[in-house]
Amino acid sequence: MDLQLSGKFFIVGGAGSGFGRAVTLALVNEGAKVLAVSRTESKLLEIKKMFPNDVELLTGDITKDVIQTEIAVRAAAKNLAGVFFNAGGPPAGTFDEITMNQWDEAYKTVLRWKISLTKLLLPQIKKQGYGRLVYLESVSVKQPVENLVLSNALRSAVTGFVKTLSQEVALHGITANVIAPGYHNTAAMKRLFVKKSEQTGEQQEFIKKYFEKEIPVGAMGNPADLATLVLWLFSPYSKYVTGQTITHDGGLTKGIFG
Repeated sequence: MDLQLSGKFFIVGGAGSGFGRAVTLALVNEGAKVLAVSRTESKLLEIKKMFPNDVELLTGDITKDVIQTEIAVRAAAKNLAGVFFNAGGPPAGTFDEITMNQWDEAYKTVLRWKISLTKLLLPQIKKQGYGRLVYLESVSVKQPVENLVLSNALRSAVTGFVKTLSQEVALHGITANVIAPGYHNTAAMKRLFVKKSEQTGEQQEFIKKYFEKEIPVGAMGNPADLATLVLWLFSPYSKYVTGQTITHDGGLTKGIFG
């Protein structure tokens, strides 16, 4: 199927690794143009080397105002078709372990930056009369994940924001959706392996198998598979899907509306 993404311009956060890298590669393979944002320049340069004419780089922390301003400046010169809101997650920890300073910081790195970047880009997208906004969160918005109290609490706030936003912008040809990934083969899973290993004394390889046993399909997810879902949400074919939180978790979520 032709997803009609060729020649269109997208912004991808966390593009250097994990889900962001997978989405970036999937987009350019569909003929799209990408502004790839990451804190690690070397990882961005690897992508640029593969696709010199299709990827524009921005090195910096997407959660910071100065980088968001630069994103908005660059996007203003383009016909912006969609944004993949993605950045690193908050630290692992139980409620007793997490300090108030960490709560305050997590508000900025999980919730606030997505609101502020949306505010910067939305006027342009409204003027265009078309746009696709996809926010990468976690399965923790459907059911709590052990040792991730910050994610469990603050990512749920993002889903409330996105649901409200979707209602307000629908008549402008804009959709806004959340993807809630379960356990995938990404660097982000490492923090959970490390934390569980510290608590149990077990080796991390054993801990990984412990997590895999929770997944009905029996294996960690592949970021490239999730990227195909993002591409469909970016496409014109997804025009009737908005305000949704879609899990990509191999059946991990136990709720009926998982």
